[in-house]
Amino acid sequence: MSAVPDTTPDTTPDTTPDTTPDATPDPAPDRTSAIAAYWNSAAATFDEEPDHGLRREHTRAGWARLLSSWVPRAPADVLDVGCGTGSLALLLAEAGHRVTGVDLAPRMVERAEAKLAAAGLEARFLVGDAGAPPTGRERYDVVLSRHLLWTLPDPRASLRAWVARLRPGGRLVLVEGRWRVAGQGGAPYVAGAASLPWDGGVTAADLAAAVRPLAARVHVEPLGDDPELWGGPVTDERYALIAYL
Repeated sequence: MSAVPDTTPDTTPDTTPDTTPDATPDPAPDRTSAIAAYWNSAAATFDEEPDHGLRREHTRAGWARLLSSWVPRAPADVLDVGCGTGSLALLLAEAGHRVTGVDLAPRMVERAEAKLAAAGLEARFLVGDAGAPPTGRERYDVVLSRHLLWTLPDPRASLRAWVARLRPGGRLVLVEGRWRVAGQGGAPYVAGAASLPWDGGVTAADLAAAVRPLAARVHVEPLGDDPELWGGPVTDERYALIAYL
């Protein structure tokens, strides 16, 4: 004979310790929104920096020359992560490459689209996380990034994501540096930026150490001794790292 269940309400206080994990909201979405807002606010004046807008002919020519040495003969499929206002995408499109640009800030993407349209050139631009580009299963001959890694919460994971988007024999082109002050134009960066792994930039030695396990060959090209690239002399470390799969 089965026992009859006791349906009398239990009013005894429960003194068992609560071990349920604290449901504190993940701060990552807030930080992502703050980063997007920062670069959105910077978009209107971003191209005023000589190496951003490439408005001076000698600066523009210098970057065009470098890109031609880093990227395979056109037409190549190039993914420009952290494309900003599209200055490098424009040079690549002018050289005959098929360019996809990704940036987290919608206003940066709007300016990139307008810049290419004004030049009568085609490129595709996407709003999304440059550290994990929203490009699905598409694969590229080149993934290009300039001065982006210092802004990323997990730059090593982003390097792996970029390599995964390359075809066999593809190239990862990283234009980076180690500067004294992070942020743009003296403006404070987002809250918590000081805790970013590569806040203020990354040395060539440290970046090469991170990339070597992902590539067959790594080449580092110093860029700090060419003032035409930056609109004037620089004293910090600037370089390009080209990784060949």
